[in-house]
Amino acid sequence: MKRGSIRSKITIWFTAALLLVVLFTFFIIFSANHRILQKTIRDSLVETVEHNVDEIEYYSDIEEFDLLHESDHFIRYGDGYLEVDDDFLDAVNEVYTALYQADGTMLYGENPIAAETGELSFADSLIRTVKEKGTVYYLFDRRLEAEGVEGLWLRGVVSGKQGDVQMSAVMRLSLVFLPLLVLAASVGGYLIAGRMLRPIQQISDTALQIEKSGDLTRRIELGPGTDELHRLADSFNAMFEKLENSFDAERQFTSDVSHELRTPMSVILSQCELSLEKQEETPEGYRRDLQVIQRQGRKMSKLIRQMLDFARMENGSEKYRKESLNLSELATGVCEDMALIREKEILLSSQIEKDIFLCGNALLLSRMLSNLIGNAYRYGWENGWIQVTLQKKEGKIMISVEDNGIGVRKEEQEKIFRRFYQSDASRTGDGMGLGLSMAREIARYHGGDITLQSEPGKGSIFCVTF
Repeated sequence: MKRGSIRSKITIWFTAALLLVVLFTFFIIFSANHRILQKTIRDSLVETVEHNVDEIEYYSDIEEFDLLHESDHFIRYGDGYLEVDDDFLDAVNEVYTALYQADGTMLYGENPIAAETGELSFADSLIRTVKEKGTVYYLFDRRLEAEGVEGLWLRGVVSGKQGDVQMSAVMRLSLVFLPLLVLAASVGGYLIAGRMLRPIQQISDTALQIEKSGDLTRRIELGPGTDELHRLADSFNAMFEKLENSFDAERQFTSDVSHELRTPMSVILSQCELSLEKQEETPEGYRRDLQVIQRQGRKMSKLIRQMLDFARMENGSEKYRKESLNLSELATGVCEDMALIREKEILLSSQIEKDIFLCGNALLLSRMLSNLIGNAYRYGWENGWIQVTLQKKEGKIMISVEDNGIGVRKEEQEKIFRRFYQSDASRTGDGMGLGLSMAREIARYHGGDITLQSEPGKGSIFCVTF
């Protein structure tokens, strides 16, 4: 079973369940049919005997009858005669009827078990059971009460095996058609299972093609639908899209890091080669060369450190442990420090609600807020302003950094959170395009996120929500 296909397993289990249902149904049919047939036999016995009660009449004189042409039978009884209808002789549905005197003497009719029931007393309108040689017989007695026939009895007898023929026919039909029904249902179930599981095969084929080709742009196409398999396909497609975006981001990240490291590395190597080629160099010249190498080395070190921070946050590293901290005090300290910069004579002000607590890492949260304020400084106008707000509203903690700087075009508002992306290269200074991406990563590390509202030429609002 473990090696079979799901389609085969479903068909086998379905067939087994259907067999159990068929066997149970067969048992129910057999039991019910047996009881119904026996009741029908008893009802037929009573009906036949009751009918024959009206077939016996008493006549004191029969001279008016043409006995040569009369089909009925006449029996001498007392001072007259009994007329018995000719239908009385017929065994209706194998029901035999006999006419008895009260002392048990049979006057007319037929009783297949007369010898066994000769000493059995009569009981009016009561069905009784007699067993003879393994066969069950039903008896029904009826006392005659019409004028002239007082003291006479009719006894009807029928065998319980009368229904065996009908029962046998039902059994044969059941044994033929029920297996055919199971077979047809199994074949139909196999075909239906194949059709229902076809989407799973498509999912498997697509995943195999992606594995072989490495093409994450492939998608599972099942058409419209809302059932479980369509939802599964949608989940796989969403996963493939996420993987595709992740791999694209990683490729872009690798390319960007390589590019960022290539420039300072080229400067360092070029400066070293230039210094080594000089035949005569003054100490001041060597000092200038070393300062160039130092600046580029620091730039590389800063980039590598930030990349490590990204990796630690994405992997949930324990280096940045979270604890309950007073976010209000932390934000106040960062704003006071950043207000001293006064770059481009930009005025930094804050409106911070007191005693707002958050479970987080103080170092990372300070860096997040510093990056947002630093970004506002970098892209602000001369003599502009920056407003930092911290408040707790409707169960959410919100930090906003608003400025009246150059703003961000709508098509760039999502791109600026990408690593190494710089919206205005002429104004970035020594930035590497990692500040906003690091800020968003820190916010998400703490279960929050950053959104941006901006209009070119009028400023921006970065809002962090926890």
